[in-house]
Amino acid sequence: MSLETVVEDIRDEARARAEEIRAEGDRRAEEIIADAEADAARILEEREAAVERRIDQEREQTLSSAKLEAKQERLEARRDVLQQVRAEVERSLVELDGTKRETLTRELLDAAAEEFDADDDVRVYGRADDEALLAAIADDYDGFDVAGEYDCLGGVVVESTASRVRVNNTFDSVLEAVWEDNLKELSARLFEQ
Repeated sequence: MSLETVVEDIRDEARARAEEIRAEGDRRAEEIIADAEADAARILEEREAAVERRIDQEREQTLSSAKLEAKQERLEARRDVLQQVRAEVERSLVELDGTKRETLTRELLDAAAEEFDADDDVRVYGRADDEALLAAIADDYDGFDVAGEYDCLGGVVVESTASRVRVNNTFDSVLEAVWEDNLKELSARLFEQ
């Protein structure tokens, strides 16, 4: 064999080996590219899923916030209506006059009088506009005198000079008790759903 033949065989062998290495490199590169593309697709899918979860969470939070805000606005509106109703009731109590006012005031003073002994000196307080009415009613009770004003819608505050007994039978106190006892029923009637 000649030297040229040997060189040519070595070159052929080197070319074949280089071709094998190139083919192996191409195959390995294709595997790496395929793995990278698979990883990229998986990462993209995971990120899209994460974004969808976040969108769902934010949508749910926004919806919950909107529901809570709507509920608070409904409660405020109801509270406003209840305050208007109460104001109307208070206005009606202030505007009571004549026989109705006298009857209610007398009943409240009768109930208060039961708390005192017959020989007690008792002071009666009431609304400034009711002074003449209170004086006329107090005359029917021994030892009862109108002693001054009390800031209220009507009715009486009665106290003994001898004891520490004080009875608040004002329209305000009666209204407060009735209001608290019936607020749930009143709300149900006003806001039937």
